[in-house]
Amino acid sequence: MADKAAFLAVFYVAFAGLILSFCIERLLRPSPVLAARPFSAWRLHGGLWTLAFCVLVLATGRPWFAAAGVSAILLLLVLVSNAKFKSLREPFVWQDYWYFSHALRYPRLYLPFLGWGRGMAAALGLLLAVLSGLVLEHAPTGRFSPTGQTGGVLILIAAGLLLLSVGERRSSPLTLEADRDLVNHGLLACLWRYAIAGRKPPRVTGPFAASIRSETDASLPDLIAVQSESFFDPRPLFAGIRGDALAEFDRLKDASMAHGRLKVPAWGANTVRTEFAFLSGLNEDDLGIHRFNPYLPILAGWRPRALPLLLKDLGYRTVCIHPYHSGFYRRNRVYPLLGFDEFLDIRAFAGAERRGPYVSDAAVMAKLEGLLDRAGGPLFVFVITMENHGPLHLEKVRGADLADLFTTPPPSGCDDLTIYLRHLRNADRMIGALRQRLDRHHRPAGLCWFGDHVPIMPGVYARFGAPPPEVEYAIWVNGDVSRAPEQTRRAHELATCWLGAVNLAHLVR
Repeated sequence: MADKAAFLAVFYVAFAGLILSFCIERLLRPSPVLAARPFSAWRLHGGLWTLAFCVLVLATGRPWFAAAGVSAILLLLVLVSNAKFKSLREPFVWQDYWYFSHALRYPRLYLPFLGWGRGMAAALGLLLAVLSGLVLEHAPTGRFSPTGQTGGVLILIAAGLLLLSVGERRSSPLTLEADRDLVNHGLLACLWRYAIAGRKPPRVTGPFAASIRSETDASLPDLIAVQSESFFDPRPLFAGIRGDALAEFDRLKDASMAHGRLKVPAWGANTVRTEFAFLSGLNEDDLGIHRFNPYLPILAGWRPRALPLLLKDLGYRTVCIHPYHSGFYRRNRVYPLLGFDEFLDIRAFAGAERRGPYVSDAAVMAKLEGLLDRAGGPLFVFVITMENHGPLHLEKVRGADLADLFTTPPPSGCDDLTIYLRHLRNADRMIGALRQRLDRHHRPAGLCWFGDHVPIMPGVYARFGAPPPEVEYAIWVNGDVSRAPEQTRRAHELATCWLGAVNLAHLVR
């Protein structure tokens, strides 16, 4: 009799938990439309939830605890997805699974956007679910009997595997627009489909052909690319921003060979999408599912031919400067595969000046100057700055900021804009210093300056409207006085344009 009760309990608890899972999914933003969901998505959701439930029941013998545990994990995923959507206008996808380990290693970059309160509530809820399940529920005696609890679990495992198999074979197409796919398929089905799609490497070839070394070292220009953190022109947002907020960048544009708006595959974060577009010359549409994190397939064995590899074959020394931890996004493993000889990360900036919580742009400029001074041959340096990285709302407005940065004070609730402008001015000073240094450089040199994405400033955008996923760029060559008209480009086109400006266009397919 006890075996039969334990056998049946597995089924009715699983059914109750499955119904609860759909209720939890309704908390998602954007909210999935259950009535429009294809049958394949229902099957995938049911199969995934059932299998996760069965794993916990087999491990603990406590079905109510298992249902509570799976529900708590699902709720945590919903909270993370909603936080990401609020800040970045994109829900959580499978390729974001690094977020969880990164949130533990680099909490400042992640937890403030989730919200300390929500984060603590989620952790407390999970802890309570575990404790209550272990204390209030007891595993039945003889639970491994085939006519008892384990028998019921084995039937559910078979059902879950069948649902997954049928759901995957008969699945409807994905758009790879994460918000649309979430609305159409739901969270669990999207995570599964994106994970399966991510197992196939990209099948695309970039524009950087194998080089034939015909140039001499003396004829090759030094190449400096600066991906400036959250760099864009905020002056159109609010007329009260001082017109000279980007005075040096304006002067750079006036003397540039190319400048304008840059359409980037990121909004608010996900720097690696823009940097990979620049370094690889690959369009995000051609990357397919790997647009969300192009470094994952590289770590799995894909070897795109990137700009640093091309330049290295020509005889360049290739260096990346990024004043943060090299393990972030596993750049320490990816960058050698892209062709970088050296990676100067946070360890190269011990004792360096900081502006806010991060290494200052001035300190990065000093490090770059040292490389230029010591260059004995053609040099390619890719700089990823950090000073203007958020969360901006963790910093404080200083007394002199309003007078220094605005002609008209901003409305209340716009402190993020003030803090952003304070750091943006330092980026602008770096532009001026770098241009002066290259003007007196003993070799021809080409500079490519661009932003990675717009900053996260939700209060500011709520007041003035959110900008599109476009930043600024400029390409300048020392000794050249060209004045090019403004032209909008996409991030994957930028390096090709830059090579053309320094007479290396023949290296591009």
